Amino acid sequence: MRVYSDGAARGNPGPAGAGAVLMDTEGAVVARLGRFLGTQTNNYAEYMGLLLGLQHARSLGAREVEVYADSELLIRQLDGRYQVKSPTLKPLFLEAKKLLATFSKVKLAHVPRAQNAEADEMSNRAIDERM
Repeated sequence: MRVYSDGAARGNPGPAGAGAVLMDTEGAVVARLGRFLGTQTNNYAEYMGLLLGLQHARSLGAREVEVYADSELLIRQLDGRYQVKSPTLKPLFLEAKKLLATFSKVKLAHVPRAQNAEADEMSNRAIDERM
């Protein structure tokens, strides 16, 4: 299962939303998800978008997951290249690592924003529509 995740904050911190789009291995959209987060930072929203997508993938019974996100910080923290110094992000990071460990195969990829447009749309819709 492919998980495209994103987070948005208007202001930093400001009104924030998490978004995720799940696709099967053929590229068909399985789910579009969004969640309004209240006032948060962009990095908090990025993690929440990932968690939203991973939790849904797990609930659908996915055994393998490919994660695509346009947040370099998120991907590099998850793959161990960056340390997690923020006390706000640390519990989200630990939850993400725990969830990722439940999959038999994991791929993490940092992608340009243009390749993550659907997840970006969901994170912004979450803010606009208070999803």
